Amino acid sequence: MNDLSKACLDEAKNSMQGAINFLEKELTKIRAGKANPAMLDGVKVDYYGTPTEISQVANINTPDARSIIIQPWEKTILGAINKAIIDANLGFTPRHEGEILRIVIPPLSEERRKELSKAAKAEVENGKVNVRNARRNVMDKVKKLKDKSVPEDEVKQVEKELQDITDKFVAECDKIFEAKQKEIMTV
Repeated sequence: MNDLSKACLDEAKNSMQGAINFLEKELTKIRAGKANPAMLDGVKVDYYGTPTEISQVANINTPDARSIIIQPWEKTILGAINKAIIDANLGFTPRHEGEILRIVIPPLSEERRKELSKAAKAEVENGKVNVRNARRNVMDKVKKLKDKSVPEDEVKQVEKELQDITDKFVAECDKIFEAKQKEIMTV
């Protein structure tokens, strides 16, 4: 196998691993009844006119499995953080306790668990689409190898290996979903 073929396969692996990493990051935002600072990822607070991640303006801790404590570095933005969390519609309301905000994570109902499971399934499907898009992009490059006087049997071999890599990453998406679903459905 020549260097161009290896480069294509390496590019495919890197792109697909990126899709898996993104999927795992997105799934951390789906809460499963346990408090996790990542639940607040993506929530932006108006910090002197600039939308800023909460983690950039406050300390976020989880003292136990059911609560999150947010302690801003400036007391003046406590109200803005509270408003940002409420506006994000995450399914919980922060409680103002002096210099901190406390979020108590309510237990999930069976119906809410099923909704979260569906949301996780949708994220996993997006992850699979991203893996397949990476395969398609690399497959286009592999087909161009024929024009660069690479033997056809080698191109076929690269296409087969690319499909094997894709199958492995799609199976990884399924394993990630099974673990997340188990986490969501565990009471």
